[in-house]
Amino acid sequence: MLAALTAFAITSAARLLTGARALWLGSTAQATQRLYYANHSSHGDFVLLWASLPPQLRKRTRPVAGADYWQKPGVRSFLINRVFNGVLVDRERKEAGINPLQAMLDALDGGDSLIIFPEGTRNLSDEPLLPFKSGLYHLAHARPEVELVPVWIANLNRVMPKGRALPLPLLCTLSFGTALERIEGEGKEAFLERARNALLALAPEEA
Repeated sequence: MLAALTAFAITSAARLLTGARALWLGSTAQATQRLYYANHSSHGDFVLLWASLPPQLRKRTRPVAGADYWQKPGVRSFLINRVFNGVLVDRERKEAGINPLQAMLDALDGGDSLIIFPEGTRNLSDEPLLPFKSGLYHLAHARPEVELVPVWIANLNRVMPKGRALPLPLLCTLSFGTALERIEGEGKEAFLERARNALLALAPEEA
């Protein structure tokens, strides 16, 4: 009950504070298993994307997050495990021989969709999008039946700029693009560049 109430409060607050609106430009809000991959400029990115999904999609969509930050006793652990049902990954590779993608593969095999940020870290540079890490390629290659949907998150870093306690009154938009087509035999570098370009194509000109 507490987790459900917290989820309702977070989704309501996210929409109220950011005025978030989801634009389904090339995809539809249907119950299809997907990897939603997005740009990453704020700690609130996955919260806003998760909150913007319709309830029937949200309940089977799990954000991927770093265990080193979220899996600490207290509020963070409660939120990521009980509210967001996140998939935690070991970014520090403490256990040798463990596939860092295994938790994500297990979640996909269980029928869940995922929210991932292929840049691997928050983009605090002047570039609109950092180069992608290889994880997206390996997930796509391992589970070709899962749709890859790019999502551009616009203005969230301006709503909550670094050092500001209260949000600024700017509208956030989340643009959901067309699912990326698979090309048989495509190499890693070509795939990552094509996936990156598909995401960049959704960015507004001022991004």
